[in-house]
Amino acid sequence: MRIRSVGAHALLLDCTDPADVPEAALVEAWRAELWRRREQGELIATEIVPAASTVLLDGVPDPAATADLLSRWASTVATAAATEGSTDRERDGGGAEVVVPVDFDGPDLPAVAEHWNVDVPAVLRRLTGTPFRVAFCGFAPGFPYLTGLPAELALPRLATPRPRVPAGSVALAGPYAGIYPGASPGGWLLVGRTDLVLFDVHADPPARLSPGTPVRMAAT
Repeated sequence: MRIRSVGAHALLLDCTDPADVPEAALVEAWRAELWRRREQGELIATEIVPAASTVLLDGVPDPAATADLLSRWASTVATAAATEGSTDRERDGGGAEVVVPVDFDGPDLPAVAEHWNVDVPAVLRRLTGTPFRVAFCGFAPGFPYLTGLPAELALPRLATPRPRVPAGSVALAGPYAGIYPGASPGGWLLVGRTDLVLFDVHADPPARLSPGTPVRMAAT
């Protein structure tokens, strides 16, 4: 794990060091630990922003002292990442599980089934039986990248992205599942759609699914 300065008051934790622990698990362990430490007053940071292989801490008044703290917490975080699922997510900012009702009628379901070497009903059983978690948000406001699928089920994106993907589309690409909060271009494989509103600028917070949130898909 490397700690890098980003401007005058931010630090970037790079979780790409070779290790037996997957990057996604290490990022989630850092997110949970940093949230917990901040809630307890041990960490001063305005924002904790996880990504695919990094965690950004912004609004850090004393980056040098904070970097020293992060180094001292590294072994604890690595242990938590190696025993993924042992942390109390209700307490570390993950929130309660969100059930996403999905109408599994996506045009790419047959392609997913072919990639996974199963039939379409087996794809649905896999998706509804997987405990997902929001690893990070990106691409568009409120777009959640959901982890939980085994690495061997990673899927390629479309060779040519669609010019318009409808809002609420449930999709798969690489090791992630995702849900389009609004209509936009997109190259993920579409497996279904939901009426759940994922982003509302007037809500507090605006994003329905934030990093750390457990997610379960339910067929409608």
